[in-house]
Amino acid sequence: MTFNSRFSAHNLLAWLLFFLVLGLAGCVQVSEEGAVSKPQRKLLFPEPPDEPRFIYERMIRSSLDIEPDNAEEAARRLLLGDKPRVGKGMRKPYGIAVHRGRIFVSDTASRAVAVFDIPEGRYFTIGNDPEAPAKERIAKPIGISVDGSGNLYVADATAKNIAVYDRDGKFLRKFGGPDYFDRLASVKVDKKGERAYVVDIGGVTSQNHRVRVFNAQTGSFLFDIGKRGTGPGEFNLPRSVALGKDKIYVVDGGNFRIQVFDMEGKFLNTFGQIGKTFGSFGRPKEADTDAEGNLYVIDTAFGNFQIFNPQGELLMFIGERGGVNMPARFSLPSGIAVDEDGRIYVTDQLYDKVEVFRPYKLGENDGYLGKRATDKK
Repeated sequence: MTFNSRFSAHNLLAWLLFFLVLGLAGCVQVSEEGAVSKPQRKLLFPEPPDEPRFIYERMIRSSLDIEPDNAEEAARRLLLGDKPRVGKGMRKPYGIAVHRGRIFVSDTASRAVAVFDIPEGRYFTIGNDPEAPAKERIAKPIGISVDGSGNLYVADATAKNIAVYDRDGKFLRKFGGPDYFDRLASVKVDKKGERAYVVDIGGVTSQNHRVRVFNAQTGSFLFDIGKRGTGPGEFNLPRSVALGKDKIYVVDGGNFRIQVFDMEGKFLNTFGQIGKTFGSFGRPKEADTDAEGNLYVIDTAFGNFQIFNPQGELLMFIGERGGVNMPARFSLPSGIAVDEDGRIYVTDQLYDKVEVFRPYKLGENDGYLGKRATDKK
């Protein structure tokens, strides 16, 4: 039997490269730059001998971390010195929201929301299409949120409004505006997409330190929660809102505490204070809740996030400040989100990363993030 020589040579090279890469992959881990890295030990939280609750799962810095690689192209890079893949990353990530394995990250420097879809192995951006009408673009995205359908709500600090997109980035509407906010900070929408809780951080010279509640569908203003002050139900530089089963949690940054309200804005209680002890705060920012109503609060000063039960009792904390970008070490953490499966996502502005922590009892291949895209052939 004879073969066309050109056809045979091309396919022979492809197969040799393919099988060689498979063999190497079983021995070492190779980065895009060709550097060999040792397998990392599993990071458990809390550490042994305590019973672990969470495990460090992964770090995302660019599209290379979620887009499947082509086996033949990877082999050519390794053996023939072809140019490495170029990823699309984040310049200054701030807020984060997650819907069924699709991770939305606001990037204040890029003036867009970066989207990392792990199940689909897809990366794209929202709000920065130069060909889109000006009303559909974002100037400075900070806090973001998603409803149960995956619709994205973006707090635009420069335009002082909330921009709403569907899950795939199609512009839907905007509401709010300069007449409603002195200094827009963040937004949180309920799962039904009925109400949007928007934080007006105010500022040193402003008395408007409050949470403004809107109809998320029509954009009509409903009512305010709080005013400037230090007493119960009053705020000093509020940063963000988290929604529990029947409670509203407000990160009262300048008062170094969490204030708790019912769903109509009636004050219930408060917890936390300034300090360096567990359960205290140094510079709290974003917050989120899980399915059980536990509260997760990022603290930029501590370089970690603390987990509280619905009554405000500290359960544990994860992370520490670090001068080198390593797993569970943060320099300027800002955003946090908890997905449907209990995975925790944290953004760091200085290290331009998203870190993911998985509940210890949840398998690596379970949940929405367990459904990863397969390698492209």
